[in-house]
Amino acid sequence: MGDTSVSPSKVPQRTRRTRFVCISDTHNCTVKLPKGDVLIHCGDLTNQGSFGELSKQVAWLEKADFECKLVIAGNHDVTLDADFFEQYGNYIHNNSPQNHVDCLNLLAQSKSLTYLEHSSYNVRLTSPAGPRTTFNVFGSPYVPACGMWAFQYSRTDLALAENIWSEIPLDTDILITHGPARTHRDESRHRQALGCESLRQALWRVRPRIALCGHVHEARGVERVRWDLSSKSVRYKELENNYRWDDPGVGNEKNCLVDLTTKGGMPLDNDGSKVSLLSSATACTASEAAQKNATAIETNMTTMLVEGTNPGIGTRGLGGNPASARSDGPALAGRLGRRETCIVNCALQQTSYPHSAPRRLHKPVVIDINLPIWDDDS
Repeated sequence: MGDTSVSPSKVPQRTRRTRFVCISDTHNCTVKLPKGDVLIHCGDLTNQGSFGELSKQVAWLEKADFECKLVIAGNHDVTLDADFFEQYGNYIHNNSPQNHVDCLNLLAQSKSLTYLEHSSYNVRLTSPAGPRTTFNVFGSPYVPACGMWAFQYSRTDLALAENIWSEIPLDTDILITHGPARTHRDESRHRQALGCESLRQALWRVRPRIALCGHVHEARGVERVRWDLSSKSVRYKELENNYRWDDPGVGNEKNCLVDLTTKGGMPLDNDGSKVSLLSSATACTASEAAQKNATAIETNMTTMLVEGTNPGIGTRGLGGNPASARSDGPALAGRLGRRETCIVNCALQQTSYPHSAPRRLHKPVVIDINLPIWDDDS
């Protein structure tokens, strides 16, 4: 049989370069930040999450000149995890008791920072001097257990991990997690893959444009992952990818730039598609288009069964039975333009905690990407 995938119609939309400055695992350190439109901190602002530590980090971030500043917590920011802090806070801060609400309000009530705790946010850059682009972001602090720290879940409780990451909305453009996905920027100094497999599977489903993380300091770097959306036998499959990021900012004054723009010559193969319009001449709502896609997929499935072709149990491709939970039609229908994700570990600290003196720091990672101008779809 030929390709049975549903080809989404392209709706012309203007885009403009948007610059992200990405950091993680500052652990009480502050650095000079390059200019950009959006600043993202992927957690572990502090060593132990005390009010004093958080106050200094928040003050530094609030002074930074960006139109949008997005922050999540990390496992070391223990006072921000209410359940963990209630149980273990006195043990960690026995010499100086802390107040969870006061610490949380430093971020939650900040006038210039957007704090995300396993939550979504739609960003519209509205400054006349900015790119005036829009994107959906989801931020989460959770990591597999790695000692007595905050925002952790058991490595052996696969159902819990899958449930946590299944909550990432399918329309997410920028995914911010403290920890990495398994086998993607997660290799420790002991050559162990410390990332989460359930998060990797969620990445396959969502296929955001950019996935940012930290946590594993030695794994700082960049990957471009191409997703296999047609395999009829292997779930969550990735295509072979030989991309290698050579950091242009090492040992010089240049930015550590990841250029995903068309002008840069290596644009990301991800249009952020949410649902296809099956005919450019036919106007329909997103829900109607999704239903048409589902019907087309079901027709393909029926044809395969009539012809005696077994699509395989557990298939994730468009040939799968949309009635099956394993087919994952919603993750595919109308979203085939999401074929690639840029995964970035932007840890600032070069070595793991506890850090030996003097501390060695990386530069922030700068990402340029073309995003849709919100004026066009408002």
